[in-house]
Amino acid sequence: MAKPPERKHKITKAEAKALMAKPPKGLATKGGYFPKDAVQAILDQPGCTGLRFYYGTNPDESPAIVMLGMDENSADMTDGEIIDTHFPCPPFCDDGSDLRK
Repeated sequence: MAKPPERKHKITKAEAKALMAKPPKGLATKGGYFPKDAVQAILDQPGCTGLRFYYGTNPDESPAIVMLGMDENSADMTDGEIIDTHFPCPPFCDDGSDLRK
């Protein structure tokens, strides 16, 4: 399995706004969030070096994100914590966010 190259993931607010200015076509939601405890449970697993997510579709046809840990070999930790059911935006949005103006 190929390991992704090292890179910096941090971007500026201006870069984030530029990315968000053109949302994917046909997507009814703008984003969403996962609670910290759900994400932390993945990261706290022995051998977990990062998060991986996959796009999917819920039974009601709304977008789904499946998130799990990955190990030092970039392999999915499929026997560990796996989460889905993010809280979608809308309605769970920060309407005052600088990124959405």
